[in-house]
Amino acid sequence: MEKLPDIAVAEHLAEKIAAVGALPDAVRAKCEETLIDIAGLCFAARNEDYVQAALAGWDDDGPCTAIGHARTLSAAGAAFVNGTAAHGEDFDDTFEGGPVHAGAVLVPAVLAACERHLGDSGGSGEAALKGVAIGIETMCRLSTVAPTRAHKAGFHPTAVYGAAGAAAGVATALGLNKKQTVDALGIVGSMASGIIEYLAEGTWTKRMHAGWAAQSGLRAALLARAGFSGPRTVFEGTHGLFHGFANTLDGDFDALIGDFGQRWVTQTLAFKPYPCGTMTHPYIDCARRLGTRIKAGDVKDLVCDVGEGTVHRLWEPLAAKQTPKNGYSAKFSQPYCIATGFIRGNVGLGDFTDDAVQDKAILGLAGKVRYRIDPDNPYPRNFTGHIRVTLNDGSVIEERQPHMRGGAHEPLSRADIEDKFMLNARHGGCDEARAKSALKVAAGMFKGRIDLLALRG
Repeated sequence: MEKLPDIAVAEHLAEKIAAVGALPDAVRAKCEETLIDIAGLCFAARNEDYVQAALAGWDDDGPCTAIGHARTLSAAGAAFVNGTAAHGEDFDDTFEGGPVHAGAVLVPAVLAACERHLGDSGGSGEAALKGVAIGIETMCRLSTVAPTRAHKAGFHPTAVYGAAGAAAGVATALGLNKKQTVDALGIVGSMASGIIEYLAEGTWTKRMHAGWAAQSGLRAALLARAGFSGPRTVFEGTHGLFHGFANTLDGDFDALIGDFGQRWVTQTLAFKPYPCGTMTHPYIDCARRLGTRIKAGDVKDLVCDVGEGTVHRLWEPLAAKQTPKNGYSAKFSQPYCIATGFIRGNVGLGDFTDDAVQDKAILGLAGKVRYRIDPDNPYPRNFTGHIRVTLNDGSVIEERQPHMRGGAHEPLSRADIEDKFMLNARHGGCDEARAKSALKVAAGMFKGRIDLLALRG
């Protein structure tokens, strides 16, 4: 019979969460920026077909806000739709150590919980801020317990670890006690899900992973608050989360709980300058610089040195990645993104439509893009780029990028993030006045009570 620990990992985590006092200024600022970024992304995607389908497919109305929409939903429904919209264009924040997309899970989950259950409280903004911070910290740290293992097992870490992060974040925002927090984490282990088979044909399921995790964490916290119990050994148990989703019982749980609340990984979140897979970003930067120096017609081939852990999602099967099936699958094609950055000089939302990916010039260059695995590549600790171009005359040109722009080494400024919000809001059909008004509301959300009325459509 399995010998159970006297104090389980989830119990240690609940103790650490309970001990967190005032948030450091850098963490507060990062959470505010994350909310601004996520709100803008919800506006950007509000008219997209997958968001309309997500909204239509959720038949549970209620008092909570789906950002950019007139229809209101249950708290779980709002968490699902907002999370799906925020993650849908793959333009949301990334934790480079995971990688996971934390904001698209935690902001929708916590805002929905607070709007529904703390809406009239003058301190609901502060409660939401702490919930978002604790949830992001939990989710990001969970992704470092067994790095890359969930992806290799066929699961999306954002979906799996996001569910647990959302449970911790909502539990914090709603003031659950330590026992209830442990139960919420235990319960959500049975709600976590998210396979990465969307890669096969560029279908939409990855888009819903953040939303599903958000509503799962919310539901788990509410069940725990009502007295429903969950296994305290949800993380390290013989049949626990890491056994099921990462195929290991040897995770480094000190990465989760060791200095939780003392050192904040939340403040290292990276904000994306391009709406596609994060690991591709340094290569796009390299490609853009190359495109100013040489002509596409002079290129014989482009070889990228890459981390082994990125290959199965962004490079293989190579022929399929060089000719993506649709706009969404192109977001996870490094050959397409590199060719687009090289030829068009930038990579934006308009480069991932089904029409855009038929561009013969882009596909011609993408067909010349190959990879080789660099055993010294630091992925997932750091995202780098290296492209070696051989020209038709035999000469060789190289470009390197030591880190991701927007990440810990070169963060975007608050002004950059607000500019991105405005760009996204306009993309979603907001005029200048509407976009500025929404930005002001989002920027002040944590300073009073949670009031999302002005963010409805």
